[in-house]
Amino acid sequence: MWAASCLASCCAACACEACRSVVGSISRRSARLAYCGLFALSLIVSWILREVAAPLMEKLPWINHFQQTPSREWFETDAVLRVSLGNFLFFTIFALIMIGVKNQKDPRDRLHHGGWWVKVVSWCLLVIFTFFLPNGVVSFYETISKFGSGMFLLVQVVLLLDFVHGWNDNWVKKDEQFWYIALFVVSLVCYVATFSFSGLLFHFFSPSGHDCGFNTSLIVITLIFVFLFTIVALHPTVSGSLLPASVISFYCMYLCYSGLASEPRDYECNGLHKHSKAVSTGSLTLGLLTTVLSVVYSAVRAGSSTTLVSSPSSPRAGTEKPLLPVNKMDEEENKKDEKRPVTYSYAFFHIIFSLASMYSAMLLTGWSTSVGESGKLVDVGWPSVWVRIITGWATAALYIWSLVAPILFPEREF
Repeated sequence: MWAASCLASCCAACACEACRSVVGSISRRSARLAYCGLFALSLIVSWILREVAAPLMEKLPWINHFQQTPSREWFETDAVLRVSLGNFLFFTIFALIMIGVKNQKDPRDRLHHGGWWVKVVSWCLLVIFTFFLPNGVVSFYETISKFGSGMFLLVQVVLLLDFVHGWNDNWVKKDEQFWYIALFVVSLVCYVATFSFSGLLFHFFSPSGHDCGFNTSLIVITLIFVFLFTIVALHPTVSGSLLPASVISFYCMYLCYSGLASEPRDYECNGLHKHSKAVSTGSLTLGLLTTVLSVVYSAVRAGSSTTLVSSPSSPRAGTEKPLLPVNKMDEEENKKDEKRPVTYSYAFFHIIFSLASMYSAMLLTGWSTSVGESGKLVDVGWPSVWVRIITGWATAALYIWSLVAPILFPEREF
């Protein structure tokens, strides 16, 4: 018994020392990566509590104050929402603190990049604090999370549009035959993949012998968008390019697939249910890992982008500081010139993580409506279907607007 106690004490001491070393090694160059790690940790904690916290929460009187105890799925959803709320409060508070930071001489610049022990402890306290809040507060947060998630998805769409237009412009500016051929090849591959993808969707989500007009309509609408993209992009007045049109076409078809794949597993028109009726721990882990990577990438890309918002003193797009600069002289230059302007908006960076916290909570809870088997899956249920489909339609609308807006408003810069 004494030996076990000593061993446990040694392990705890080693763990604390390891955490102290990791937190102490975070510098200006790795601060954004540290925020990503903290955000990813919140998703892992949410997933773990979704699986194990329900029996404990049933015993808390300020949570389970109902005459009849709710289902286990209700407590699982509530646990995820409370962790998400703590994460949201953490990043929102930092967003408010960082409003108006223009140069590195501002004391808040050090707060943004340093003090990680205080940040980690504050994050833990906020998450714990949310489990003492009444259910009405969590219910209100659940409602606004649906709107916040929609805003986050729109940010993803804007980033994609900016990326494909920038990609096309960079290759066209080279004005060499090789890059024109590369544009054609990539566009052709995207179109072939798009139409091949649509064929698979008809096969899996509109099986013969079933009335699947809803799924068929969604696939056909997406194909109409694909043809519309090409027609508008190649119109002489627009003078567009096939590369952005092909990439957006493939992305819209992927969103259509993602929406159809999110249909409940017992829905007769979801052909994937035959292959995924039994859900393993490995598939759940893979689904969560994919969600974490996509959300973290979008948050970092958006938070550091000058396309969506620019600090008054920040450089233009194309000169933004990378996530992890490889130049080791950056820190020395920062010490020599403390008035150096910030390279991205700190406030907007934290706002994106706040929206991503809402979005990830909706994914892990099936948009707070999952019950039964769907509640054990990541991003499954009819709300998830409509979110994906509407996101695809919004992508189509924004892409067409990006083509026609310069013609409709020639005096404005887009």
